[in-house]
Amino acid sequence: MSMLSTATTNPVIVAKFGGTSVADYAAMCRSANIVITNPHTKIVLISACSGVTNVLVALANGISDTTLRQQHLQQLTETHQQILDQLQSPHTVSDAIYTLLDDIASASAQAAIASSPQLTDKLVSHGELLSTHLFNQILVEMNAAAIRFDIRDVMRTDTQFGKALPQPELIRQLAQQHLVPLVATQIVVSQGFIGRDELGNTTTLGRGGSDYSAALIAEAVDATTLEIWTDVPGMYTTDPRITPAAKPIKEISFSEASEMANFGAKILHPSTLVPAIRHQIPVFIGSSTAPQQGGTWIRKTVNQAPLFRALALRGNQTMVTLTSLNMFQAYGFLAAVFRILAEHKISVDLITTSEVSVSLTLDQTDTGGGAPTLPLAAIEQLNQLCRVDIEQGLSLVALIGNHMSDSKGSAKHIFGALDAYNLRLICYGASPHNLCFLVNEADAKSVITTLHQQLLE
Repeated sequence: MSMLSTATTNPVIVAKFGGTSVADYAAMCRSANIVITNPHTKIVLISACSGVTNVLVALANGISDTTLRQQHLQQLTETHQQILDQLQSPHTVSDAIYTLLDDIASASAQAAIASSPQLTDKLVSHGELLSTHLFNQILVEMNAAAIRFDIRDVMRTDTQFGKALPQPELIRQLAQQHLVPLVATQIVVSQGFIGRDELGNTTTLGRGGSDYSAALIAEAVDATTLEIWTDVPGMYTTDPRITPAAKPIKEISFSEASEMANFGAKILHPSTLVPAIRHQIPVFIGSSTAPQQGGTWIRKTVNQAPLFRALALRGNQTMVTLTSLNMFQAYGFLAAVFRILAEHKISVDLITTSEVSVSLTLDQTDTGGGAPTLPLAAIEQLNQLCRVDIEQGLSLVALIGNHMSDSKGSAKHIFGALDAYNLRLICYGASPHNLCFLVNEADAKSVITTLHQQLLE
């Protein structure tokens, strides 16, 4: 029995705060107040200060212009110095902050000569290492019993730099050994997003991996609740920046929320809910700037499960169409295709087939931006099997709901609203919780607005 398995009598909350929630001193103080207000909040994982990861990624990519590189380094220094200047006892953490900033300068000079995925992870991890020093000190200055902890001592991963895969069993073992004894008497402040492989190299879980980190730690310590604090009060029926009529969702099932995250709802990282589902840990999403507004609870079962729940949008989609007359009434073609994709570690998202062709979309799994692409070597191998057509400039629209494929007339409502648009690919029926299709990027926001008006308002 684990030390925290008596969770019903001794609740343990793991709280994660995103970059905007720790953007500056004022934001950190608001987030620290949320932590202190609930005595059950025992583990706090935070992201880098807002904007810092982007600067670190730019440095990691290699900036040969010394002046430009220095400007980036100065931006990082100013971001953290402004918080230091407002602390009551800045000297307590200033040495650690300056040492990390020096490490960034050294590594960025190295990256300017020769960048690598391993060096990128090492550089990018500094954002979280910096922010946790400052946040922990703010908690201490608020008279909280808080201790900063290096999550890399627990978050064990493989060595896929940029998109490392966590090892849950080992994470649990290390968390029970190192984390659980601390939370009995202190608030533990640690980092999201980063980990360590078995050789001691720093790794990252991919862009947005802070949420996933928090869920893995919640699972590892048998937490009773996972809280994710961001800049919006929970999940909405769609992105309010696209459709002002979007409505907040007070409660949603794991299944629906997983689909929303997977298909582009930026508030949640796609992998976040997997550990929570495994251990049935309720997840709360709220706004650190307005905690009084409440938020969204994600649970295994909910009181209301409407036919249409929400719309999600994911841009930068790549569609690959593979065509071969040898497919007709033949077998083994798809096996050969997926053998090639697996060999090149290419993750497929959606797929549809006809008699002589198969269309699929590529999943974006690493920290880079832009649309995913097929490596040249993979294209050459596929060309020996079939004709390969690659199309970009597409967006994926996902309609999330319940029992959609079992409901008569639902497809008529959906596709009737889309008469004016060209749909490039449709996936329907594989899941009772979503209907997905590709549209031209230029039409994407209009499609979301139209569907929201017809189905959700």
